Amino acid sequence: MVGIGTIINAISVLLGGGIGLLLGNRLPESIQKILTQAMGLSVLFISVAGAMSHMLVLTDKALLTKGGMLITISLALGAILGEWIDIERHIVLFGEKIKQKVGNTQDNLFVEGFVTASFTICIGAMAIVGSIQDGLLHDPTMLFTKSVLDGVILIVFASVYGIGAIFSIIPLVLWQGIITLCSSLVQQFLTPTMIDSISLVGSLLIFCVGANLFFNMKIKVANLLPSLIFAIILVHVIG
Repeated sequence: MVGIGTIINAISVLLGGGIGLLLGNRLPESIQKILTQAMGLSVLFISVAGAMSHMLVLTDKALLTKGGMLITISLALGAILGEWIDIERHIVLFGEKIKQKVGNTQDNLFVEGFVTASFTICIGAMAIVGSIQDGLLHDPTMLFTKSVLDGVILIVFASVYGIGAIFSIIPLVLWQGIITLCSSLVQQFLTPTMIDSISLVGSLLIFCVGANLFFNMKIKVANLLPSLIFAIILVHVIG
């Protein structure tokens, strides 16, 4: 069944978020803080591992790197376009609308939880490649693995940020669902090199999410999302 991976992923987000809400009020602030930092550290290392898997090449017993120029140009062009559109602001406004709809206008952490959780579970190699594999090959294995990881992430995020984190299920279903449904339509254009490129850049974007969590930085990750599009375009130019 096409899309089963995203369905299971959504269920894991709901379950993890529900558990997190139950634990939230019982967790001291100090534990919530260290949990946030721990998740940030985990995301950092997961993103680095993902990036390295697409950058490192073993040739004639020599370890080389590739994709440096692709990364630099894609991120630069993506940042310019994303900042011009101001994607981050639109996502925050979307979160504010949801916040008002569910009657949480006094919940100052709602939008932060929604945005942070959405970035963490939607951006990255597993979401993109996993959805493509589910759509093209009917193989949801990678999304099943991602479901376990996202469930743990939502336990932490919901306990720290509250119900806002659970609403990340909306962009998750839209993002992965669209990729899964459309992947069959662009099959002839989607080469392994293109998948590697968007996975590489996606891993760097998820690194920014980890940096925001662990170092309490304010990188506008959403404004870097167009970099994924430029990665697809530039792979034919740079190689």
